Amino acid sequence: MDAERGPVRSVLSGALRRSAAAPDGRSPSPARPPLPAPRRPAAASWPGSQTAPWILMYHSVAVEEEDPYLLTVSPERFAEQMDWLHRRGRRGVSVRELMRARAEGRAERLVGLTFDDGYADFARHAVPVLQHHGFTATAYVVADLLGRANDWDAEGPRKKLLTVREVSELAAAGWEIGSHGLGHQALPGLPADLLATQTRESRRALEEVVGGPVTGFCYPYGAVDLPAALAVRDAGYDYACAIAHSPLTGRYALPRCYVGDRDGRWRLRAKRGRHRLRDTVTELRRSLPAARRWPVR
Repeated sequence: MDAERGPVRSVLSGALRRSAAAPDGRSPSPARPPLPAPRRPAAASWPGSQTAPWILMYHSVAVEEEDPYLLTVSPERFAEQMDWLHRRGRRGVSVRELMRARAEGRAERLVGLTFDDGYADFARHAVPVLQHHGFTATAYVVADLLGRANDWDAEGPRKKLLTVREVSELAAAGWEIGSHGLGHQALPGLPADLLATQTRESRRALEEVVGGPVTGFCYPYGAVDLPAALAVRDAGYDYACAIAHSPLTGRYALPRCYVGDRDGRWRLRAKRGRHRLRDTVTELRRSLPAARRWPVR
């Protein structure tokens, strides 16, 4: 197995680490120390605001004749969507940058851009458009499947995933790389030891690839329950992305807006309004004493 495929944990023990030797022939730097003890953030979920940030959820940007799960946006449509954001005076950013900006009170015109599963077409079709507008984004990759394909999808075309080398190069160029678990397995219902493995080991493996901290997690299928959110928090992540608004909505269950190939400017405008409405409904439900449940902090 080479450095382009396969479980990152096994790859790093061989070819990838051998290729990490310094150009002058010196021995590579020593192995990274173990991850620090789990952190337990205590800050409020949304500094200065009770509304969730607007985050768009993409998967694949490509031309496909088959798309049974409606996860693919054509390069032309994607360019139109990004142009619409730009003309509206908004700037697309990674979730890492978005969360930092919210904490500093300067996120009003920012929109989070996320790409789930780590498809290879992110680098080929999405990155050039994002660079044209001065946007950034987050790619959530499946740590044990780099360089392989979306075999978790029962139907539809096989799509190539980013390789170890491509993920490393994207991170070096400033794109945020987040974890999408080890093997694209839904987390709700897993026992505590498997939750810890999915969250901690995927982070550890990806930090070896990117050469720095991996602070964001994205739940496979957007599926999250309280044990999963607590496992992500305790694994040391700064935030996690879900999909739907829920009683868990907060820093470790950020809701996102699905974007598909049919979404032109009017549909995007409507989805922005729907996001704000769901924010309001979520907060109203939390205010009811009989149904009060708090986000993970």
